[in-house]
Amino acid sequence: MPLQFNPVKLFAGSGSQELAHLIADAYGRELGEVVVSRFSDGEYQPHFNESVRGCDVFLIQSTHQPTDNLMELLMMIDAARRASAHYVNAVIPYFGLARQDRKDKPRVAIGAKLVANLLVAAGINRIMTMDLHAAQIQGFFDVPVDHLDASIIFVPYIKSLGLGHLTIASPDMGGSYRARSFAKFFNAEVVICDKRRKRANEIEAMTLIGDVTDQDIVLIDDICDTAGTLAKAAGLIMERGARSVRAVCTHPVLSGKAYETIENSALTELIVTDTIPLKQQSPKIKVLSTAELFAKAISNVNEHGSISTLFKVE
Repeated sequence: MPLQFNPVKLFAGSGSQELAHLIADAYGRELGEVVVSRFSDGEYQPHFNESVRGCDVFLIQSTHQPTDNLMELLMMIDAARRASAHYVNAVIPYFGLARQDRKDKPRVAIGAKLVANLLVAAGINRIMTMDLHAAQIQGFFDVPVDHLDASIIFVPYIKSLGLGHLTIASPDMGGSYRARSFAKFFNAEVVICDKRRKRANEIEAMTLIGDVTDQDIVLIDDICDTAGTLAKAAGLIMERGARSVRAVCTHPVLSGKAYETIENSALTELIVTDTIPLKQQSPKIKVLSTAELFAKAISNVNEHGSISTLFKVE
């Protein structure tokens, strides 16, 4: 019996409009219309301006700050379920609160698990996301999770730079696995920056493990928030004799004075994706689009194809 493919409809939340339009273009169809009604006190209510009955609905929304982005996505999921959508998929390019993936001190919330519970309770059938802060967050869900890898986007760009003495670096001990996975694409060595924090977003000291003399360094991370760690790591690496230093970060959170920090740092460039829209432009920030990758993943999900075929880096 041949597989039945349900009609696909793509919708965008307020926080990912630009990326959602690019995904829809790459997929080959228009975004559906969502209207967000707003009350004078700030309350809002999204609703679909077209039927979704019997459709496979893909709701595209990163859950970066403000938290309205998460709440809006939850309400869109609920609206789609109540409108008799056949299958509701949340496409969350940046999964917010992912850094809260464990109880690392007494009396704290595990925010990533709470968000997973909220999404499942709202009625989601499937999650699609990219470069979770911790891969084990997939286990927080009782629905399928398609975890896309941004390496397929970054590796060709790094290769195009023609760096003759490439070494991969991790800005902290926790990212060493990510750096080693990335280094395999280039058969490159890995060095690690070991940092000690006073408190969140504030570094007390940093040391470098490995030799960077006369090397072109590429720092690998998943999130760039204040950019303090990357700037400090870049400065230390250049002090130790590196030829150049770049950074690859999937999600450009870039809060506080991040843009100023990047522009004043030793970084040649910061290479990011468009999972979160930039607040401002910077000559040091290079943005690579995830739209084609997400469009292919959506197509494979709808056609019951394999997602793992999208992880082959050329």
